[in-house]
Amino acid sequence: MIQNRNGLFASLAGGMLLLAGLFSFAGTADDDRSSKQSEVRPIAHAHNDYKHKRPLQDALEQRFGSIEADVFTVNHELLVAHSVLELDRTKTLEQLYLKPLAELAKTNGGRIYPGGPSLILLVDIKSQGAMAWEILEKQLTQYREIISAWENNQWVERAVTVIVSGDRPIPQITAANPRMAGIDGRPSDLDRVDPVSLIPLISDDWTNHFQYRGVGPMPEEERTRLQDMVARVHAKGCKLRFWATPESETLWRELQEAHVDLIGTDDLPRLRSFLDR
Repeated sequence: MIQNRNGLFASLAGGMLLLAGLFSFAGTADDDRSSKQSEVRPIAHAHNDYKHKRPLQDALEQRFGSIEADVFTVNHELLVAHSVLELDRTKTLEQLYLKPLAELAKTNGGRIYPGGPSLILLVDIKSQGAMAWEILEKQLTQYREIISAWENNQWVERAVTVIVSGDRPIPQITAANPRMAGIDGRPSDLDRVDPVSLIPLISDDWTNHFQYRGVGPMPEEERTRLQDMVARVHAKGCKLRFWATPESETLWRELQEAHVDLIGTDDLPRLRSFLDR
């Protein structure tokens, strides 16, 4: 009788240990999932972000590290749109991006993501580059407490790092002091002797360099060309981005393995899911 009772106690104890282990494992898994969901994805670039149902907010929920907004100069204002046919006077760069980003930084201790990296805001100027820069510079000055800048001969990183693409007024941006935006360079700009703070990013059309469209294996000679391009850009201390890349996970994997710095997409949840895997 004593032996049976001891055996029963041993079985109960073993069962309790097993349950404790299962609960501990489940808690660890939940913690891991929560941690992964909160991770910022610096490589993820929200192409044409303003076309989403909730501009800025959708990309931030997916924890993207870079966001792109196209702007047109209209009556001394920067309107966010993909084409002139989509212009809406209520959709300004300030209202859609600068103002909410400033509010977030104030809430999150000076960062867009608490304790996270500086968020890249790529402003693609579609018209009247010099005038657009004049307007943009004034607006950035109003939000200077959150904007990274070159000032007093040093780079000061803040919550948002603005990079100007498209119709880039290079002389005006270069001459700005303090300078609250960098320039989205092209591969030809790698031959310039400029600080990384002026040209922090090199971008180009994927189809200018590669035939591969993300179907099947990437040709080895194109993979080598991509790796060489990444090495050349990184040797200058810049980041590399391509536009016009197909929405292909096979291609994203090639970009990721080659250490391309920004992967652009219009399908935010899909890229996030890919990066999580």
